[in-house]
Amino acid sequence: MKRKGQLFVVSAPSGTGKTTICRAVVKTVPGLTASVSYTTRPPRPAEQDGKDYFFVDEPKFLDMINQEVFAEWAQVHGHYYGTPKAALLASLRSGQDVLLNIDSQGAMHLKKWYPQGVFVYLLPPSFETLETRLMERAADSSQVIQQRLQKATEEIKKYPAYTYLIVNDDLKKAIDDLKTIIQAERLKINQVDHAWVARVFHLRKDGM
Repeated sequence: MKRKGQLFVVSAPSGTGKTTICRAVVKTVPGLTASVSYTTRPPRPAEQDGKDYFFVDEPKFLDMINQEVFAEWAQVHGHYYGTPKAALLASLRSGQDVLLNIDSQGAMHLKKWYPQGVFVYLLPPSFETLETRLMERAADSSQVIQQRLQKATEEIKKYPAYTYLIVNDDLKKAIDDLKTIIQAERLKINQVDHAWVARVFHLRKDGM
C-alpha cells in the first residue's frame, strides 16, 4: 500500500536538544529522512557539509532567495537558514516522510506554504535548565548565550501554533514521544491509499 509522504517539523529554543532528538529519530525510524537546510553560519566541530547543512556564503544565499529556491528562509542569530523547496517536494511526492529541524520563525513561514505538515514544539523542563544546558554546551560566549535565552523567551510564546508539544526532561522519552507522533500520523485515514483498499477488498464506489 502506497501512502503520501508527510512533513514533520520540529522547533525548539536553542539548547533544548532538538538536533540530538531529530538525529536519533531519523536513524531509527524507517522511511524517514532529514531535510538538509542551507545556512550562512560557519560549521561547528564535526558538522559535515551536505549532511548537517549546506554551508554557503551570504551572497550565494541571497541569490538563492532571489531565485526562489527556498520553501522558507529566516535570519537567526545573525545568520541565514533556508529549506530547499525542490528536494523537499520530491521526497514527499515519492512517499518519503521528511523531518525538518528549524526555528519557529521558519516553521511559521513553512506552515503557511505547507499547512498539511505536522508541527512539533520541543520544550526544556524549565528556563533554568535551558540556561544550564547552553552553558554546559560551551559552544558560545556568555553574550551569545544571553542572546539565545532572550530569543527563547520570544520563541516559546509561539508553541500554541504547533500540533504537538514534547517536554525534553528525559532524552529517551522525548525521542520515543516523537517516534510515537510519527507513527500515529502515518496511520491516519488521510494518509491511506484508498485506491489500494478498494482494489484489495473489492469495494465498489457505493460501499457495497
